[in-house]
Amino acid sequence: MAFRFVHTADIHLDSPLRSLALRNPELAELVGDASRQAFISIVDLCLGERVDALVIAGDLYDGDQTSMKTARFLASQMTRLHQAGIRVYMIRGNHDAMSRISKQLVLPDTVTIFGGRAQSVIQSGAGVDVAFHGLSFANPKAPESLLPKYAGPHEGVANVGIMHTSLAGSPGHDVYAPSSVAELQGHGFDYWALGHIHVRQVYPGASTLVMPGIPQGRDINEAGEKSATLVTIGADRTIEIEERLTSVAQFERVNVDLTGASEWSEAVARIRSGLEQSRAAARSRYLVARLSLSGTSPLSWTMIRDRDLAVAEAEQAAEQVGNIWVEKVELALSAPGTGTVEPVADPTLELAQSMRANAGSEAFRSDAREFVLKTLADLPPDARGFAGKDEAGLELFLDEVLARSVDLVAARLKAEGTR
Repeated sequence: MAFRFVHTADIHLDSPLRSLALRNPELAELVGDASRQAFISIVDLCLGERVDALVIAGDLYDGDQTSMKTARFLASQMTRLHQAGIRVYMIRGNHDAMSRISKQLVLPDTVTIFGGRAQSVIQSGAGVDVAFHGLSFANPKAPESLLPKYAGPHEGVANVGIMHTSLAGSPGHDVYAPSSVAELQGHGFDYWALGHIHVRQVYPGASTLVMPGIPQGRDINEAGEKSATLVTIGADRTIEIEERLTSVAQFERVNVDLTGASEWSEAVARIRSGLEQSRAAARSRYLVARLSLSGTSPLSWTMIRDRDLAVAEAEQAAEQVGNIWVEKVELALSAPGTGTVEPVADPTLELAQSMRANAGSEAFRSDAREFVLKTLADLPPDARGFAGKDEAGLELFLDEVLARSVDLVAARLKAEGTR
């Protein structure tokens, strides 16, 4: 017989999606509820596989939440596990440390929430006993390694460590409880159930380390299928892991090449084909697509000028395909001849070349940068993310805006053209 458990982390229940809500409130509502649906999928997986335990390696919540609706939802799901005899082992991550719910909610006695001091709980199984070792964040910040606070492995049982950690660091994640893979594998545990980094990572070795990733993506930066990990510990303490799909809404970048397309109907047909292919490849219930239209096409100016119409066409195509949302449409199109530096007969193209040259000057860029910074200062903090998170991000934003502005002005001046 074996001991089996499901390992998940970074659920971020009811995570607010401010940037998405600004663009599409209905889509924000769908994705916002998807974190709950993903958690239901995790509980369903536990029940369907008749596992012995569920391990949640931090960030069940999403910060300082006070919603009793969230509390009632969580309590109902924990009750489902309790009634099936499935134990739950949880630690608090950096987001949970800010949550009032995590400290006030009363859960069934089969739920163990590890405190600010490392402890271990042994659960007996049919073929192997397992010691779960856990330590919660007492504060939102944990700049030092937590590993020295964990006791060594118990003799005669399988040992599972639960830790919320950034490991040696990861792009897009602040440093929390840093530990190296080698240090964790050298601690003597059979399995480390990790959390914090939202991308799935598996490190085999003397000890199996798994970062399961976020079970439900929240924006295009968390694209792709998301999952939980089903772990089987054999009587000989061998470890087997299986990745199981949990995401309800799946973000994906969909690139459509419009090179050579000269008719509007042809462009729309290519857009629909691209959405159909992406929808067929996605296993999640919903697909949320960021559509990028690229290539060299005579329709470039028309697409830029009539962007709203292009977006409407894409959204209609998505509706016809079914269970797919277009989150954003990006235009990376160029008209034939715009890439040349030689003199051109078309006065609009000639003007566009001149404007690009002027927009690239440091004086013009400096004025644009000053305008953006002044605008950001007048906006609330939650609305400032569009211009990047640092100086490098601001410069990339300026590159994109200046290039897009030239195209937009040229498109407005261009003759009507065909659709």
